[in-house]
Amino acid sequence: MVHRPTLPTAEQTAESGVDPTTPVPLSAHYAAIRRLSEELCAPLETEDFVIQSMPDVSPTRWHLAHTTWFFETFVLATGSPAYQPFHPAFVHLFNSYYNEVGDAFPRPNRGLLSRPTVREIFAYRACVDERMHKLLSALDETASPELAGIIKIGLHHEQQHQELMLTDIKHVLSCNPLYPAYRESSEIAGSVATPLRWISFEEGLHRIGHSDDGFSYDNERPRHRAFVHPFQIATRLVTNGEFLEFMEDRGYAQPKLWLAEGWATVQEQKWTAPMYWQKRDGQWWCFTLAGLQR
Repeated sequence: MVHRPTLPTAEQTAESGVDPTTPVPLSAHYAAIRRLSEELCAPLETEDFVIQSMPDVSPTRWHLAHTTWFFETFVLATGSPAYQPFHPAFVHLFNSYYNEVGDAFPRPNRGLLSRPTVREIFAYRACVDERMHKLLSALDETASPELAGIIKIGLHHEQQHQELMLTDIKHVLSCNPLYPAYRESSEIAGSVATPLRWISFEEGLHRIGHSDDGFSYDNERPRHRAFVHPFQIATRLVTNGEFLEFMEDRGYAQPKLWLAEGWATVQEQKWTAPMYWQKRDGQWWCFTLAGLQR
């Protein structure tokens, strides 16, 4: 399943000073999304920005730089042959898998770099944003569909990295025995879930894929027909309490409850509980962005 992040909602753009009752210019979308990335960093200390806790995690600093690199590389630099990059080495350091524009610094080693500093990365963002705003102020009414499409891809790309920033900083903080909270939660722990029901779907031919003229990634097209077997889907997600019942019923010790590959992974990784769960004094706790929670 492809995750499709969206441009800001009317409520989000209103909070950003954009009138939700009028068409929002591309420049306003750009400003709102770029600003959110930096707002997500507000609870962090400088030391939090640079840690890479495992190869699949990227430092927050890298996310901030890579999303900026996208706009510099695919919008600013391609639009002017005389463009001077903010720093020539950033083309290599903050590429990821865009092989057509050059080699990328190895992903597992992103946490080994103490430079450029966090301050330099924010200066990089500010410089590229200033250049982008100058470009966008002239393009809001006249942007070619091709250029506007690249900018929109860049904005969706940054929204994906906003999710990754939170995913990655959660893992970083979970490795600290102090279990620091990224941000205090306003949610009420132990709330009662709505009753779970199952919805049945009959087998048959179904159309799958993006179906309108709005934004989509290339792997969401072309829309096509596919035969789908009958299935059921629950009306809500499984709760921690329900999963705890599965664990207490020896769910991790019963191969009949697992597909072969899953059971092999349980044995190999010696799973006994989900990631971020731990038992203290006979009680289960879960590490979240709000710290340890019962």
